[in-house]
Amino acid sequence: MNASILLATTARILNQFRHDRRTVVLMVLMPSLLLILLRFVFNSEQAFSRAAPALLAVFPFAIMFIVTSITTLRERTTATLERLMTMPIAKLDLLFGYALAFGLVALVQVLVAVGVSLWWLGLSIGGSVWLLVLIAGLDALLGTALGLFASAFARTEFQAVQFMPLFVMPQVLLCGLFAPREAMTPVLEWLSNVMPLSYAVDALTAVTVSADITGELVRNLAIVAACGLLALVLGAMTLRRRTP
Repeated sequence: MNASILLATTARILNQFRHDRRTVVLMVLMPSLLLILLRFVFNSEQAFSRAAPALLAVFPFAIMFIVTSITTLRERTTATLERLMTMPIAKLDLLFGYALAFGLVALVQVLVAVGVSLWWLGLSIGGSVWLLVLIAGLDALLGTALGLFASAFARTEFQAVQFMPLFVMPQVLLCGLFAPREAMTPVLEWLSNVMPLSYAVDALTAVTVSADITGELVRNLAIVAACGLLALVLGAMTLRRRTP
């Protein structure tokens, strides 16, 4: 990879965000607004603290997936990517440049969501705040990477939205948000064990309960990071020189 090309791609995407404030507001504030809504739905700090770790995984993951997939698809349909691919640019430079740009926005998103949860909504944690931010940030990056990968298979923005039930909803349903994974039927438990969002939820739950950095926590973080990297590599493999 070429660092200068990667950073130039990142700067171009961030410059586009400056002129699309609605998208930036959506990405940065929407998880916090949803957390605020659910805090008052539960109407209990204790109940919210039990559900918040999974929500801090689900909301950034889902929002970054849908925004990234649609934004990248727009780059494809307007032939921006096609023009870039006529230049001597490595595919990974482009994909990692996109991921870095969206990742910086995701980091701001997570910082706002964690800050609102801790200092306004009453979320109590037993571990490090910065470790909580790191895990939630990795999860948002996972959503970004899967969004970049999914955009390769859509031809219209409507199709990109339709991929959300395929890539996002099964993970949300099976990650342990609605029922403990070990209480699911064997088939569903097996499916949850191969879905990266499950490991992000487990890691966030562990951090809110204890300050100990266990081998299981490190393993969960490694799985989330590896799945995000794999999605970016697969996304680079789907880039074509010409847009159909």
